[in-house]
Amino acid sequence: MTPVELSRTVLHAVRRAVDVGELSVTVPERVVVTVPGPGGCGDYATSVALQLARSAGKPARRVAEILRPHLVDAHGVGDVVVTGPGFINISLVPGAAADGALVREVQYRGTGYGHSDALAGQVVELRVPYEARAEAVADALVRIVATQGGRAEVEHGEPVNLRPVPVPEDPAPLGPDAARWALLHPAPHDRPRITADHLVQREGNPLFRIRYAHARTRALTRNAARLGFSAEPGDLVAPAPTTADFTTVATTARLAVGGTKTPPAGFAFAVPPRPAAAVRPLLTALADYPRILHAAAVHRSPDRVARHLVVVADVALPFLLTVLPHGEEKPSAAHRARLALAEATGTVLAGGLSLLGIDAPDHL
Repeated sequence: MTPVELSRTVLHAVRRAVDVGELSVTVPERVVVTVPGPGGCGDYATSVALQLARSAGKPARRVAEILRPHLVDAHGVGDVVVTGPGFINISLVPGAAADGALVREVQYRGTGYGHSDALAGQVVELRVPYEARAEAVADALVRIVATQGGRAEVEHGEPVNLRPVPVPEDPAPLGPDAARWALLHPAPHDRPRITADHLVQREGNPLFRIRYAHARTRALTRNAARLGFSAEPGDLVAPAPTTADFTTVATTARLAVGGTKTPPAGFAFAVPPRPAAAVRPLLTALADYPRILHAAAVHRSPDRVARHLVVVADVALPFLLTVLPHGEEKPSAAHRARLALAEATGTVLAGGLSLLGIDAPDHL
C-alpha cells in the first residue's frame, strides 16, 4: 500500500466514523501520512486526530481511538497503535498477506468491489442534449455515481452540463455492446470512431481483449475443476515453476481458453512468464479499481472506467498463462492462489463492463 492509498484509507475511516455517528466533523479533503516520529511505531503515522479534535469537541486521543477500529478493518492494514496526544501509527500487512486480503475482498464483495459511500446523500444533476453519445454517457454515469452512494438525475435541455463530442454517425449497426464501447471508451473531448474495428476479434480491439480476458478467467475455473482443485487466496508466487515445467505455448493457450480452443488470430502468446513477474502489475491494477470508480463518478467520466478495464485485461493476459499446472506439475497452494486472483480479475472485468452497460460473456 502506497502513502497515497493509505491516505485514502484514513479518509475512509473518518467518513465511516462520521456516518455511524461516532464523530461530528467535516471530512477533510486530504490526510497526510508520514514516517512515524520519535515515540511512534509501525510503517506510517498520521496526525489526523489532532486535526479533527477541535471540531469534534473531543480530545485528540479519543478521536484517534474512535478511528482505530475503522482502520484495523481496512485492507492492507495489520495493526494500529495510538501514541502520545493522539498520533495514529499504522503497520501494514506483509506483501503476501495483503495480496490475499485484496483477493478475498473481491471475492466477498463480488461486482460490488470498489463501491463506496463517498457520494452518499449527493445528487448529481446531468443535463444532456438529445444526442446518442450524451445519452450513453449519462446512462453509464447513473450506474457509476450509484457505486459511490450518490444519485444521478438525467434531464434534457439547456443549460447543458454534459456534452461530449457528438457521434459522427449512427452506431446502431455495430450492435449494442460494440456501440456503447465506441461511445464510452474515448475521452469526452475526442470524437468516437464508428467502424467495424470494434467488432473484430483480434488483439488490436481493446473491447475484445477485455471480454477475452474475462472469458479466460471463467475457462480457468472450469479447467481447474477438471484437474481437481479450486480457488483459495494465498501465496501467489511460491513455488515458482521452472522452464522445464512448461508445456508448449499452444497447449497452454488451449487450456487457458477452454481446453480445446486455440487463441484467436492475432494473439501471439510468448512463453508464459514466471508468476512473480506477472502477479504484481495485476494486483496493482485491481487495487486501483476503487480509485478509478470514484474518479469516474466525481469527474463524470465513464471513459476512465473503460480505459482502466483495458489496463486490467492487458496485465491479466500474461498472468493467466501461469495459473494452471504445466506438464507433470501437480496443483499446489500457489496454483489455488493464482486461480483465486484470476477469478477476482474476471469479477472486476465483469463488474466494470456492467457499469458501462456491456455484456461480459463466459464463452467467446
